[in-house]
Amino acid sequence: MSILDFLKGELLEIIEWTDDSRDILSYRFPDDDKAVKRGAQLIVRESQVAQFVYLGEFGDTFGPGKHSLETDNIPILTRLKSWKYGLESPFKADVYYLNTRLFTANKWGTANPIMMRDEDFGIVRARAFGTFDFRIVDPKLFLKEVAGSDHNFRLEEFHDTMRSRVVSSFSDALASSNIPVLDAATRYTELGDALLPVINPVMVGKYGIEIATFVVENVSVPKEVEEAIDKRSSMAAVGDLNEYVKFQMAQGMAQGGGGAGGTATELAVGFAVAQQMMQQQGGILGSASPEAPGVGPAKPRPPVTPQVRTQIPDLLTPAQAAQAMGVEETDVMAVIESGELSAKKIGSAYRIKREALEAFLAD
Repeated sequence: MSILDFLKGELLEIIEWTDDSRDILSYRFPDDDKAVKRGAQLIVRESQVAQFVYLGEFGDTFGPGKHSLETDNIPILTRLKSWKYGLESPFKADVYYLNTRLFTANKWGTANPIMMRDEDFGIVRARAFGTFDFRIVDPKLFLKEVAGSDHNFRLEEFHDTMRSRVVSSFSDALASSNIPVLDAATRYTELGDALLPVINPVMVGKYGIEIATFVVENVSVPKEVEEAIDKRSSMAAVGDLNEYVKFQMAQGMAQGGGGAGGTATELAVGFAVAQQMMQQQGGILGSASPEAPGVGPAKPRPPVTPQVRTQIPDLLTPAQAAQAMGVEETDVMAVIESGELSAKKIGSAYRIKREALEAFLAD
């Protein structure tokens, strides 16, 4: 072997990188301690960037294409090496290839809950997870802050390095965006789009990567907050509370005193509605004359004994009033219709307050 052939074997004439792994972000070209020949060909394919590093300092950056390494097209490297008369001899430099394609469907998630201030629930702890797509936009900053001098910096290493940083940026963005937790938990697409302008300045400025798409797949809150949200939804479903109470009372009356919609509903809910209706019609009707037109004289009233008083519930039906008075229900109805005994008609039924019955018996 001649000296010329030997020297040729110690020089790099073609520098290129063919990536078929699809998971390498940066790749350090193996020079085997060889020098780069003057006029060597640098081949950079689409979705690639080549970055020269000389003695720890960043040199020239090359985009896609075929480049001849001459003095004219490596001005930064020429200045760093201080070649007085230009590039005439072989030189040593590290060449890093960076993959600039879009890396999709990278998972992220909050290891700990995010503390956020909510206008509805106050301070809330929220967890979230999803995916994001990214690409390298600043090769020098990415090499400096993320990949370093790694010969093969793979996507798996990126996940370990960057997942916490992405989540930290998301947490800061969500906490400062003042997005209500109800919106964060239901409008995932809009939330991701809204957070992109907040997250990207940090990611580009600190790490040299750009988040192309940020997808929020789920935002969850503690069980106590979920229960509060469910209660608020139930209240919204009820709507007008007064109408709902009337509906419950009508159901209780139709069931004839059985179950949750029975006697308890008639006595409690019915009394509340009766109060409301009395107020709307000017209060409890006053006592009328004992002999109303078309009604005969009322029968003698039985005395109010202690036994009778203890047996009277707070709200009575005509049948209960008749039993307490020891008379027929028809007699009670006659007194009610005469106006002598105050009662209120709810639907097709009457209800008599205990105080009204006592006053009637005491007269």
